[in-house]
Amino acid sequence: MYKILFLLLSFICTSATHAQPGAASKGSAIPRPKLVVGIVVDQMRWDYLYRYYNRYSAEGGFKRLLNNGFSCENTLVPYVPTTTACGHTSIYTGSVPAINGITGNDWFDYDKNDYAYCTGDTSEKSIGSSSALGKMSPRNLLVTTIGDELRLATNFHSKVVGIALKDRGAILPAGHSANAAFWYDNTTGDWISSSYYMAELPQWEKEFNAKKLVDKYYAQDWTTLFPLNTYEQSAPDPKGFNHPLKQYTGKNFSIISATPHGNSFTLEMAMAAVTGEKLGGGEATDMLTVSLSSPDYIGHAYGPNSIEAEDGFLRLDKDLGDFFHFLDDKIGKGQYLLFLTADHGVANSPGFMKEHKIPTGNFDNEKVTDTINAILKAKTNTADIVLGIINYQVFLDRKVIKDAKLNKDSIETWVMNSLMSTPGVERVFLLNTLNKITLNSTQKEALTNGYFPQRSGDIQILFKPQWIDSFLKGGTTHGVWNPYDAHIPLLWYGWNVHPGKSNREVYMTDIAPTIAAMLHIQMPSGSIGHVIEEVTK
Repeated sequence: MYKILFLLLSFICTSATHAQPGAASKGSAIPRPKLVVGIVVDQMRWDYLYRYYNRYSAEGGFKRLLNNGFSCENTLVPYVPTTTACGHTSIYTGSVPAINGITGNDWFDYDKNDYAYCTGDTSEKSIGSSSALGKMSPRNLLVTTIGDELRLATNFHSKVVGIALKDRGAILPAGHSANAAFWYDNTTGDWISSSYYMAELPQWEKEFNAKKLVDKYYAQDWTTLFPLNTYEQSAPDPKGFNHPLKQYTGKNFSIISATPHGNSFTLEMAMAAVTGEKLGGGEATDMLTVSLSSPDYIGHAYGPNSIEAEDGFLRLDKDLGDFFHFLDDKIGKGQYLLFLTADHGVANSPGFMKEHKIPTGNFDNEKVTDTINAILKAKTNTADIVLGIINYQVFLDRKVIKDAKLNKDSIETWVMNSLMSTPGVERVFLLNTLNKITLNSTQKEALTNGYFPQRSGDIQILFKPQWIDSFLKGGTTHGVWNPYDAHIPLLWYGWNVHPGKSNREVYMTDIAPTIAAMLHIQMPSGSIGHVIEEVTK
């Protein structure tokens, strides 16, 4: 009898294991994909999916995801500032700056009384370079990522690797316990890492760096993918399209970042990492995070209505198609789970908007700061009371105010009154009184989600719509709550994903808990997001 029961239980367990397609993680009968791939396109507004749709290739990446994957058409960023570090962090943590502590790319840390860079860490050293660009770690991040939770769930049998041109685009998504994060050293043309992760670069990466691929891309120059006169979604450029790159061969390694070749280079590195680290080749599910930084560099420099921006996305579409074919061959169709999203959108360039009679303008952070400090010095005989305007917030030097025995309330009131007389400013208020402010609920929630007292400023500035902080003529920036900065794409594809679309409002913070639900693992420690059930079903 016992033998019959044993055989029956064995049959039931075996049947359950094969009930769904997908790899089973080590020590578990739970079906999971071999590899999870997260792709973040730095500075991609949602409308780019359809603005260039007719020009995307049937064999490219975007149409493949749109037609064969699931698209969350109304995905929003639920906090401010909508910047790179915050976006990458919130995607992979399911959290917001008020909880995860990443309040911008930079901030003034009142606990340390010093400026901080989101991933800067002088206790570490560069690996693969003699520059200081590898002195980085995720230590400023206060919560876990979905990659951390995957590692915990499989008792660290899973591998997690982050790749991006920008250090923050590689480090923050990969998380604390990642096996590796690699980013680009624009002083050498090599991919590097930090002593936080390793003592030396792996052999496969050394071999990759030895190819000096930057020069290969420079040899191609940057010409339009299609005839110039077919770029009808772009504003005409009186200067024409002229981007010779051969002149930078062997001597300027930074220019590639602001060309579509930066995406090609990043995806080539990602493929090398998949092969070199044998991602997706073990018993446990692995994870690869890839951030494509070049659209951000291009958009800042030329604006979203430029030929450069359009050509950048048409070329990215082609590169993504090649990358997906690589994953099909290397991992297997249906064996990897992939999502593509963005860390933020972007505003149209003020110059472009003015041409079309739409109200807009520039707010000059440095000029306003200098003006306020000069007047405060005349009033108080104290210099540099305003540390700066960072992340659309005024940071006051609280130590200077205290040491000079000044009345902080009076200074705050004077600064706010001064700002309200500045063109482009719609509202200003003290961040520590946010709960008492009468404000539109969407704006108030975004500001609340972005407020971390030790790393946020004293006074919040809200711009009028279409206004941006100071930027190069012809270029633009991002960072505010408005839809042009906060409405992003979110596409799911591959393992257990069925084609479809939804216009239900979801958020960037819903990505990590959705992955957690699909993999049957714990969501990250600071997650406030919700499972997108349209994807899991």
